[in-house]
Amino acid sequence: MTTKLRITVLSAALVAALSSIGAASATPRQTEVERNSEHVMPFSMNATMHRFVPTPDGGVQTVTVHTGDAKQVGLVRSHLRKEAQAFARGDFTDPAAIHGGTMPGLQAMHAGAKRITVRYSELPSGAAITYAAHDPALVAAIHAWFKAQVSDHGPHASMKI
Repeated sequence: MTTKLRITVLSAALVAALSSIGAASATPRQTEVERNSEHVMPFSMNATMHRFVPTPDGGVQTVTVHTGDAKQVGLVRSHLRKEAQAFARGDFTDPAAIHGGTMPGLQAMHAGAKRITVRYSELPSGAAITYAAHDPALVAAIHAWFKAQVSDHGPHASMKI
């Protein structure tokens, strides 16, 4: 076996082992959310990373594709573009379908949607939605929503850039 082939085989084994560890350590809530996500998000959760980074006036939500797979990138962009348009109208149906209607921050964001600026943008390997509000209560709701997203999505999400 060549060194290159040996490294490839070992890398594949490591990825498989780490994936099974992540799956085994998922909470029942995270397993439920991932199952619900499959009905709402057209892209692969395992191929992506969701980041929810709070800012002083709201936050930035990004979804990026690990491998640069053009099909997955297109699916992420299409989905986030659609979601940004819905969120700007106060329509949070999809997050409620995934996380439940009592998700922290969701009701306040729905009620205050006209006072939240929602902006979609593309990234090289995915897309982003930026949320901004002047009302401290709405900023707190966005932050609570972000924290709940990270908790619910487990290894597929982070609050780090």
